[in-house]
Amino acid sequence: MEDFSHLNAQGRARMVDVTEKAVTDRSAAAEVTLRCAPETIAAIRGGGLRKGDVLAVAQVAGIQAAKHCWELIPLCHPLPLSGVDIDFALTENAVHITASVRCTGRTGVEMEALTAAATAALTVYDMCKALQKDMEITGLRLLEKTGGKSGTYKKPEIGKHDT
Repeated sequence: MEDFSHLNAQGRARMVDVTEKAVTDRSAAAEVTLRCAPETIAAIRGGGLRKGDVLAVAQVAGIQAAKHCWELIPLCHPLPLSGVDIDFALTENAVHITASVRCTGRTGVEMEALTAAATAALTVYDMCKALQKDMEITGLRLLEKTGGKSGTYKKPEIGKHDT
């Protein structure tokens, strides 16, 4: 059980004590892809959906998700985020979403970036489901993280949007 930092001596879940960890600049980026029909992409681009501006709403949803990650993922710490950004790239049959999160703190922001990306994708799905129900959310993954004891991680390059 020693290898699992989120388990106590009895094997039960615990929130890791980060009191003694150094305060450092932390950042993380995550991506996800929502695959959909060209007609759905056209509706997103053209703003022809009754629920409103899909990408604007998804942007705010992703930011809110990062800020509230600690309320969704039981063992995450509440973090004083200093920045959250959500980027969208539309192709003929997909919405590629990248979430970037920063803070200065004692623990990383990987979960915040992953939660932001996933929530932005779920919001696009929610807003477009009247047009298309068989959309697929795929490829949620950490792209990069910096700061902390473990240093920098960067996803090995395979190709942009390779899922």
